[in-house]
Amino acid sequence: MSSLDKTSPADATPVGNPEAAAAAVTAVDPRLLVREQGFAGYLGEFKRKIRAGELGSIPVIIGLIVICVVFQSMNSAFLSAQNISDITVTMVGTGMISVGIVFVLLLGEIDLSVGSVSGAASAIAAVLAVNQGWPEWAAVLFAIGAGALIGAAHGFFFAVLGAPAFAVTLAGLLFWLGFMLQTLGENGTINLDSDGLIGNLTTYFFTDVAAAYGLAAVVTGVFLVTSFLGNRRREAAGVPSRPMSDTLLRTVVLGVVSFAAAFMYNQYKGLPLATVIFLVFLVATDFVLRRTSYGRKVFALGGSVEASRRAGINVTAVRISVFAISGGFAAIGGLFLASKIASANQSAGAGDLLMNAIAAAVIGGTSLFGGRGRTWNALLGVLVIVSIQYGLQLESIAEPVKYMITAGVLLTTVVIDSVTRRTQKTAGRA
Repeated sequence: MSSLDKTSPADATPVGNPEAAAAAVTAVDPRLLVREQGFAGYLGEFKRKIRAGELGSIPVIIGLIVICVVFQSMNSAFLSAQNISDITVTMVGTGMISVGIVFVLLLGEIDLSVGSVSGAASAIAAVLAVNQGWPEWAAVLFAIGAGALIGAAHGFFFAVLGAPAFAVTLAGLLFWLGFMLQTLGENGTINLDSDGLIGNLTTYFFTDVAAAYGLAAVVTGVFLVTSFLGNRRREAAGVPSRPMSDTLLRTVVLGVVSFAAAFMYNQYKGLPLATVIFLVFLVATDFVLRRTSYGRKVFALGGSVEASRRAGINVTAVRISVFAISGGFAAIGGLFLASKIASANQSAGAGDLLMNAIAAAVIGGTSLFGGRGRTWNALLGVLVIVSIQYGLQLESIAEPVKYMITAGVLLTTVVIDSVTRRTQKTAGRA
């Protein structure tokens, strides 16, 4: 027997580059540096993320701070309790539509029909509740179901028949716009009961101060508990986890923001029902995307369709379901928009609604190229857009300027997204 045969794998002398082998052995996950180096570890991790193009929500958060500083310096009413309350209520309709757009963008696709679908859903609910005498809750559920069914139909043409999503949803934009006009009839407007279910979506406030502070306490407490339990599970599995100091710092920051918002709400009318519903949907959809196998399948498809297919994922079913989710959220957003004006009319879903919904998702941090994003991006993005609109409105800036500024913000975000993606490829992380 030769000496090679007697040498076991464990005793074999490494070949190749010994320095690289040593580095591979001694390499430490950068996320563990925070445990060993404290603030220096955080700084080093931050620099690593910047070099790798992992900007996350940093640009949009910085943008929000800049927007607040600029408009508050121009008009002291910008950060008033009433203006903040109005902004967070107004943003919900577009924000709901944007949540559905996030799901579609994660696939690397687009849905151009959401504006028309939102208008069609509000028309369906109004006709059923006002003209047909249905209970409002039944009309609302039917309208949301109709929106999801419409989205699924778009998904069928895209996923099964192979038509481009852009073309399918562009056709949907035109078709459902015509459907809405036909449904509303010659008058073109159906007034809703301002004290009914739909009317209360944007006009009801929890006036008891305990409601806003209680929600802030619940949000902060749930975040602390879930973060702590998540870290325990990661430690038990032997994978990197956040140190307790990091978790406590994040909890304190969230608590300060939450209680500050609660204080501002209580200086005006109280906690808006619309904001509560929006937060519930954001938490639920974030859980679906990050904590369920379905969410992992959506991200996988955004990364590589062929790899997902070979991994056994039902690509067709996931694609159809994502467009159904987009249609459903478009319908929900349409109901909130109808609530804001207490009617369903021919202008529903028109104007800049579609562009704002897509822009909100992209500005918030969802990639146009698929595979990267969270539903919380819809919240951040729509906050930016509505804050700009309200800030310019306080200064009586002309409508054309609003469009140009919003377009500039969107272009900047897309450029950052493209540069980030290129940087990640260079760093070997995309």
